[in-house]
Amino acid sequence: MKRLTFPAVAAIVILVGLVAYSAAYTVSETEQVIITQFGKPVGDPISDAGLHFKLPLIQEVTRVEKRILEWDGRPNEMPTKDKTYIVVDTFGRWRINDAKQFFLRLRDERSAQSRLDDILGSETRNAIAKHELIELVRTTKDRQPVRDETIADAPGNIGILYPINKGRAKIEEEIFQQAASKVTDLGIELLDVRFKRINYNESVRDRIYSRMISERQQIAERFRSEGAGEAAKIMGRKEKDLLEIESQAYKEVQEIQGAADAEATEIYAKSYNQSPESIEFYAFIKTMETYQEMLDEDSTLILSTDSDIFKFLKRIDVNE
Repeated sequence: MKRLTFPAVAAIVILVGLVAYSAAYTVSETEQVIITQFGKPVGDPISDAGLHFKLPLIQEVTRVEKRILEWDGRPNEMPTKDKTYIVVDTFGRWRINDAKQFFLRLRDERSAQSRLDDILGSETRNAIAKHELIELVRTTKDRQPVRDETIADAPGNIGILYPINKGRAKIEEEIFQQAASKVTDLGIELLDVRFKRINYNESVRDRIYSRMISERQQIAERFRSEGAGEAAKIMGRKEKDLLEIESQAYKEVQEIQGAADAEATEIYAKSYNQSPESIEFYAFIKTMETYQEMLDEDSTLILSTDSDIFKFLKRIDVNE
């Protein structure tokens, strides 16, 4: 028997190593594996992590993600039931729950994302078209939103919150239910669908902003009008209170002045009644006071000679 040479042994070892290497493969915790033979899946998907073996050379390993995957839809313009054009941006979460079916129908994640774009985009458009805008921007029908009490009694429809039948959360659930049933035969489990953002179309956004500005201007004008009315009331009360204070002060001044005059007259009377000269002096003083009140440099006074007022004037020395 002929002995093998060293090169031949080395070649055999290398060949065996290559065959063993091509027959062994590992599966991580985040993936599942499909074994294909001539492009067709063989057996059930392998999801247990660890070292596994396959037929070398003729079988291949196709790895499929086992974790939750994201779907981020493109923002699309679509009309609501009340014919308001809005731009809706949605997102979702999904995972591959049947790797074999997924491989047969879609092959890879890129094809799956494209199919989800079609299905979820279509269901979103259908749901938007069946509901009015207020249903899409309000969360739920039972939620009591916080109202601005300062505009609760504003004119027109300002500050009024219209009733809703479903709300955004229910509409998202409708989209999810309709789309989930359509992706089941693709080996996909749809986990969630949500609205990321809802914006007005550019063509109507300026009109919406103008309306918002107009409403706020109406509210501001009402506040200004109410402020002017309150200011007028305050000024009226101030004038009334001022007149009352002045009237009361004038009354008290007159009472004090009258009491002072009466007391002064009484003092004069008591002092002047003590002698005839005092009476005559008192009469002279009072007459002089009368002259001061009656006469000034521009006054002209006509008196009879027997007037009590004239009796002191006729004794005045005109040469002095």
